[in-house]
Amino acid sequence: MATATDSQQSRQASVERNTQETQIKVSVNLDGSGQLQCSTGLPFLDHMIDQIARHGLIDLEIDAKGDLEIDAHHTVEDLGITLGQAFNKALDRKGIRRYGHAYVPLDEALSRVVIDFSGRPGLEFHVPFTRASVGGFDVDLFHEFFQGFVNHALVTLHVDNLRGKNSHHQIETVFKAFGRALRMAMEIDPRSAGVVPSTKGCL
Repeated sequence: MATATDSQQSRQASVERNTQETQIKVSVNLDGSGQLQCSTGLPFLDHMIDQIARHGLIDLEIDAKGDLEIDAHHTVEDLGITLGQAFNKALDRKGIRRYGHAYVPLDEALSRVVIDFSGRPGLEFHVPFTRASVGGFDVDLFHEFFQGFVNHALVTLHVDNLRGKNSHHQIETVFKAFGRALRMAMEIDPRSAGVVPSTKGCL
């Protein structure tokens, strides 16, 4: 995986989570080039994770095995948890911009994602899906993915699909916007080097 610039500490981490339902390994490089190695057993989820890597310029290595013979719920939720843990472990909040936002269109669909690396988990997820599944994937599980991420990355996240008729387009715009919002929020602000972006002095 690519390394961070010499002017800052390497922002990389690996986390492994093993339960009776899932076995998940995640490695992240927050200063990567958008490279992805991902195996979840859920092709549509892999496609969405690719949007995070590509648009966030984050290198991700993910190996997830879960009880898919039951359903995808445990795998999706636990991947969100593990990914959130890896982000929290890799990110030194000193000197970052902290806030990030993005609007992303795809044909008729438009989504907005706003994120705050606040140290406080909170999720507002408003995506009125027009279908219950895409590519055999239960779209309700995306809420569980983001809830797991938020709880363990310790971020406040607002996700709004502003319009859309095609569920694939709806969720793809969400993940692309999520990647771009992450990239903005985690970016090092040269005017705030070494400073925690909070009047509290901590996040």
